[in-house]
Amino acid sequence: MTAILMDRVAHRERQEFDHRRHEMHAFSKLARAPVAALLVTLLLVGCDGDEEIREVPLPMLATNPAAHDETRVATQGVVRHFEDPLHYWIEDEDLHRVEIFPHKMIAPHLGESVRVVGRFRYSTSEGRRLTLESLEPVVDGE
Repeated sequence: MTAILMDRVAHRERQEFDHRRHEMHAFSKLARAPVAALLVTLLLVGCDGDEEIREVPLPMLATNPAAHDETRVATQGVVRHFEDPLHYWIEDEDLHRVEIFPHKMIAPHLGESVRVVGRFRYSTSEGRRLTLESLEPVVDGE
């Protein structure tokens, strides 16, 4: 009789152990769900880097900025600035201009001809702006 009782206790303990293990596994899945969601979000945001870069000359950005709003563009011009309020832009020989952000990335290139790549934005209140992704000096003749 004692052996039967011991077998039942052992069986019951195994069932409880299996039940706890199953609960822990289910909890583990739930705990991983936010991590998986975060990874998917980061991948989707990261895909933005795969968005096509449009080569758009400054005159086109200046004369039809709404057509390029919220797109990744590449363009080039000479870096200029104004002190009050401090801002930096690139311009061509016909004074077509686009403001460049962040200032600390463009400031060291003041007076230089540069090619910039970044997100172009246009609004009637803030004008034409480009947030830099990359910048490279342009050698004369390029």
